[in-house]
Amino acid sequence: MARLSQRVTAITPSATLAVDAKAKALKAQGIPVISFGAGEPDFPTPEPILEAARRAVDDPRNHRYSPAGGLPELRDAIAAKTKRDSGLEVPASQVVVTNGGKHAVYNGLAVLLNSGDEVLLPAPYWTTYPEAISLAGGVVVEVPTARDEGFLVTVEQLEAVRTARTKALVFVSPSNPTGAVYPTEQVEAIGRWAVENDVWVITDEIYEHLTYADNKFSSMPAVVPEVADRCVVINGVAKTYAMTGWRVGWLIGPPDVAKAAVNLQSHQTSNVSNVAQQAALAAVSGPLDAVAEMRAAFDRRGQTIYQMLNAIYGVICLRPQGAFYVFPSFEGVLGHRGVPDNTSDLAEWILDQAHVAIVPGEAFSASGYARLSFALGDNDLVEGIGRIADLLA
Repeated sequence: MARLSQRVTAITPSATLAVDAKAKALKAQGIPVISFGAGEPDFPTPEPILEAARRAVDDPRNHRYSPAGGLPELRDAIAAKTKRDSGLEVPASQVVVTNGGKHAVYNGLAVLLNSGDEVLLPAPYWTTYPEAISLAGGVVVEVPTARDEGFLVTVEQLEAVRTARTKALVFVSPSNPTGAVYPTEQVEAIGRWAVENDVWVITDEIYEHLTYADNKFSSMPAVVPEVADRCVVINGVAKTYAMTGWRVGWLIGPPDVAKAAVNLQSHQTSNVSNVAQQAALAAVSGPLDAVAEMRAAFDRRGQTIYQMLNAIYGVICLRPQGAFYVFPSFEGVLGHRGVPDNTSDLAEWILDQAHVAIVPGEAFSASGYARLSFALGDNDLVEGIGRIADLLA
């Protein structure tokens, strides 16, 4: 009899967290590592949110269990914020507060999937999606996208891989890892395809406020209201409000999905930390001034990293449209003049030689590429890309 379960031992460790952990370990040894690994804003959580958390600590009501689906006032505020930010109007009863966005992804998939159900996953993709699909009993069907097409999947590509077993599509805009943002007309086309073919959509909107230049976020169930009955929206406070460590996310789904997710969570984790929920309440119901300041900084950094990477001979990088990632191709330098011949080894080599951490594209099903987060200080960003340029030169 096996000592550990097959479903858990089959999980691939998170590459982004592994890179971040190694970078932090080297820093602890006194090595001046610059990390482009984890997608984590370098800003502190805004002060009004911190103040709300301090008040919550002193309130005895927050020292006890609360409803598994989230504090009623937070669910109300998330519903109001969703209408404000994306135009999607839902009752609070369809909001389920989770322990971060990852938890929302896992619970949404667990509620929807039966063994053997196929889930279409455009690649490159965030490393957690395939693991969550597999743990829920689903089968990952990768749909490769191309750099020349801006890493955007098309209706034609989705239709080409759809089968009688297709249950759902994972849709992400703005994208982690590519930084791509789907134009509204393409969001609409994909939404209408999903409606016509009875395909569920799990749409991850956690980077909704981080778009640049003329690129605009579009929420699929707002653009295509008919898809709402077969759509699960994933979101959270981590990226928008610099609250990665607070672990508050949510899913929004049809009434039966929301009810099932609350039931699952009641046995799984019970309620999210009440103090963190009160902080999230202050975040989603407050003004977006601090968010605008952070977005401006990310936009500036994105332009800098885009220009510096493209200045390296053999490296090709698309201009980031959203989130805080670039996804450059290193195919033009791999295997030349002592450079490793794959991006997995390249990332190790850059960390060892230049003390710069990047995440290899193999983690996102895109060998030859790498993901670099520009959610770090301007000086570190310039220094880090400069080290990579010097090493590759």
